[in-house]
Amino acid sequence: MKEWQQAAAGALSGASSEPLPAKERKRLAAAEKRVKELERELHRKEKALAETAALLVLEKKLQAIGWDERHLDDEDDAADEKREK
Repeated sequence: MKEWQQAAAGALSGASSEPLPAKERKRLAAAEKRVKELERELHRKEKALAETAALLVLEKKLQAIGWDERHLDDEDDAADEKREK
């Protein structure tokens, strides 16, 4: 039990009495790489979520002033009719 406590205390303090074996270093490096990948993915998803939220707020504001998708469809139809003439 005493060894475990010393190892935990050493790991928490950043001090290590012995270098990690190659297998542990490899496992640690793989875990750190995975953490970085997950952090990048989280950042990408947070960014996409913020963009979606902004679009929803914009849509709500447009609806509040009476603008909706029908206006866009009407404008597209009118533009098509003008091009046909």
